[in-house]
Amino acid sequence: MADVVEFRKEGAGGLVRVERFEPVLRITLSNPPANALSIATMEALGDALDAVAVDDAIRIVVLSSTGKVFSAGHDLKEMTAHRGDADGGRAFFEKTMRMAADIMLKIQALPQPVVAEIDGLATAAGCQLVASCDLAICTDTSTFCTPGVNIGLFCSTPMVAVVRAAHPKQAMEMLLTGETIDASTAKDFGLINRIVPQQYLRQVVDKYAAVIAAKSPQALRIGKAAIRAQAGLPIANAYDVAITTMVENMLMDDAKEGIGAFLSKRMPEWDRK
Repeated sequence: MADVVEFRKEGAGGLVRVERFEPVLRITLSNPPANALSIATMEALGDALDAVAVDDAIRIVVLSSTGKVFSAGHDLKEMTAHRGDADGGRAFFEKTMRMAADIMLKIQALPQPVVAEIDGLATAAGCQLVASCDLAICTDTSTFCTPGVNIGLFCSTPMVAVVRAAHPKQAMEMLLTGETIDASTAKDFGLINRIVPQQYLRQVVDKYAAVIAAKSPQALRIGKAAIRAQAGLPIANAYDVAITTMVENMLMDDAKEGIGAFLSKRMPEWDRK
């Protein structure tokens, strides 16, 4: 049985469901049909991410959703309602975009790897959410887009994550055309790791997560941090980061145990603290 926690913030909708299957944690957007990233939903999601960040028993996080839409991005009705504010909505728009950016940064800063499990449409900030995760697995009927240009609003904040996940020219194509791409194209672009039939999605993701969770916790944590730290650096500086990481990693208990087990031809026993 899984331990289940619901993170709900006062306001319209905004429900995030958390299920704990140690060492795997599932965070599910549960505000269909759009699973929009409203203020309430982002507050709830932020709370869930903050909780897992300090939980050493969790080795990997799966981010999923309910319904036919993974996430439709920001709640445009909520945003439009604030155009009547004294500043024309500027303060609310700033709050919305900043909260979304903070969510994406929290995902990347988590010591645990995060796998996006997508079944349906991931659009605008929903696509940003997928691109921000470390890994992504989707069904063969899932679709993706950054359609802001179609409504006079360039997807500037989704752009940050998408251009870092997809190949540059493919990311530019998504952002400039606003067209919806299918799962196969998303994989070709670099947004998705694997595509599976819908009926097997949960099974494949659970197995995928279990394989990763069985690895050295110390190696997973220091490895994710190193990947993020060296990204975008000049190659010489990137090697400086990598060398420091390797030396620190070699001094850790799991490396001693893992190398010893390999040389002794036995299975390693990781430090689960």
